[in-house]
Amino acid sequence: YQKTLEDYDLSEQTSLSERQMRQLKEMNWLEQQYNLILLGPPGVGKTHLAVGVGLEVIEQGYQVMFLPMGELTTILKTSDYTRKSQIALNRIKKSDLVIIDDLMYMAMDPMEANQFFQLVDYLYERSSIILTSNKSPDQWGELLGDEGVATAILDRLLHRVELIQMDDESYRMKHRQRVFD
Repeated sequence: YQKTLEDYDLSEQTSLSERQMRQLKEMNWLEQQYNLILLGPPGVGKTHLAVGVGLEVIEQGYQVMFLPMGELTTILKTSDYTRKSQIALNRIKKSDLVIIDDLMYMAMDPMEANQFFQLVDYLYERSSIILTSNKSPDQWGELLGDEGVATAILDRLLHRVELIQMDDESYRMKHRQRVFD
């Protein structure tokens, strides 16, 4: 994705102020290893904002890794078996910022939840994480299938976090195009 912060239309997303956008660009949150959690329904700009921040972080000379949650789950499950997944996991662990898109889009089995916890635990106080999700953190335990693992993940993620709730109407639905009149 090549979605920049300059292309992000703040008039479409009233949950984010110009001041907050400036603070995202200043990178103090990254230097202090804060996490960002972008919550809201599909189409409100969570991924666009996450990618835009990631590109800005790269321009500042930091290492960034962007992954949809499904891809991350595959990497975690196969990292003991495939060289490609081992390389990807090492890149994730060396990144200053890890962006995980569509977290909790679908339920995880106990092994996946445990592997995700181990990664979050490793990244804790080493890297910043940006998560996009259409599920609020209070629903994560149900999707992880284990309240204990969910609590441990949330404990690390929420220690230093900025949570941005994006509840505006879907950009795609607001600007959808029709074939028929």
